[in-house]
Amino acid sequence: MKYDLIVIGSGPGGYVAAIRASQLGLKTAVIERAELGGICLNWGCIPTKALLKSAQVYNYASHAANYGVKIDGPVTPDIVAMVNRSREVAKNMSAGIQYLFKKNKIEHIQGTAVILPGKKVRVTDDEGKATEYNANHIIIATGSRSRELPNLTQDGKKIIGYREAMTLKKQPGKMVVVGSGAIGSEFAWFYNSIGTEVTLVELLPNVVPLEDEDVSKQLGRSFKKAGMKVMVATTVEKVDTKGRGCKVTVKGKKGEELINCDIVLSAVGIKSNIENLGLKEVGIEVENDKIRVDEYYRTGVEGYYAIGDIVPGPALAHVASHEGITCVEKIAGLDPEPIDYGNTPACTYTNPEVASVGMTEKQAKEAGYEIKVGKFPYTASGKASAAGNKDGFIKVIFDAKYGEWLGAHMVGDNVTEMIAEAVVARKLETTSHEIIKTVHPHPTMSEAVMEAVAAAYGEVIHI
Repeated sequence: MKYDLIVIGSGPGGYVAAIRASQLGLKTAVIERAELGGICLNWGCIPTKALLKSAQVYNYASHAANYGVKIDGPVTPDIVAMVNRSREVAKNMSAGIQYLFKKNKIEHIQGTAVILPGKKVRVTDDEGKATEYNANHIIIATGSRSRELPNLTQDGKKIIGYREAMTLKKQPGKMVVVGSGAIGSEFAWFYNSIGTEVTLVELLPNVVPLEDEDVSKQLGRSFKKAGMKVMVATTVEKVDTKGRGCKVTVKGKKGEELINCDIVLSAVGIKSNIENLGLKEVGIEVENDKIRVDEYYRTGVEGYYAIGDIVPGPALAHVASHEGITCVEKIAGLDPEPIDYGNTPACTYTNPEVASVGMTEKQAKEAGYEIKVGKFPYTASGKASAAGNKDGFIKVIFDAKYGEWLGAHMVGDNVTEMIAEAVVARKLETTSHEIIKTVHPHPTMSEAVMEAVAAAYGEVIHI
């Protein structure tokens, strides 16, 4: 069977690449061994946001009196119902991918793929039957999984990864979350917000350590205010799972400490799904657990490409999607612009939310820029006051010499929706003056972006 393009993996990189290829007239097939939509739609981005929304609703109900709403009787979280809703959302999203494949005449091949020399793919189905397919082009988009540490081996019961964390049948009384990146922080906030006693352990000096230091410190304060125990600059030495729960030995500034809990969630990063794919046999190079590609995602072997979490760059769903589109457009003979990885936003859906794009203040200084920094606190935002959550701020960084918008760093309600303004403005090389003179609606959280830019240039009104 011959195709113009075969895509291996149907996550946000794979399915988007396939749809764009079909739009450009390429006969396309997608090979998927599990659910359509990959980890993001089924076990990552989408179902976790459904859980976080349930927790947010629970928090609003628990604090309804603060908003002048009386609820008779106690408000209680139901983790089983929350999980069921989350799974239903994921199921519907996966069904949506099936519809898109049918609409775009993309063939879905169920099974496990291995690439072969000569632009071939062997697919083995659940019954062990193997079939070979040919294509002019093959895109590998197999994604990633939870990374395991030698002293934190996941057993799926007491030491778990993100998949188990979103399908627990019983709410744990106490939980230790190891790693405070987006995955760890989101699950720590979710479980803490529904009443689990959570300890968040981070190896580096601040939570969400890739963010601007001011943002990291603010999120750490918010977590502590919400009742979470946050331990930074701390390592997990060992976990004893004998007996009922877990005994977690951690080591920080004060030496070793023993923490008792029911479950340990390991969120220490991701591992590329590149094993048993046939990469070595085809001659595709791998370096530091990533497939080597050029700016159009071509490997060193003609006709083979790779996108998403398995190539260098941010392991983010929206990045994978744009990589897929760029790759396919190049294959189809168009002239797409390579992705600017310095202008890709990152979002963490905790409470408060975190969003950022571009350089941190530290990175800008280290790069040799003379900078102007503007900051507008949510305490001065009328909309944040009305909404009842004044934790957070908007921080912007500009090059003092030429006015280039170097970075935007946000923490607070709705910032994951607001970061796009900075991304688009940076893409268009918008100046600070243009942002300040653009009328922003009032009262909104988004006007805090304008105020932060004004603060950088000494023109801020409301602080």
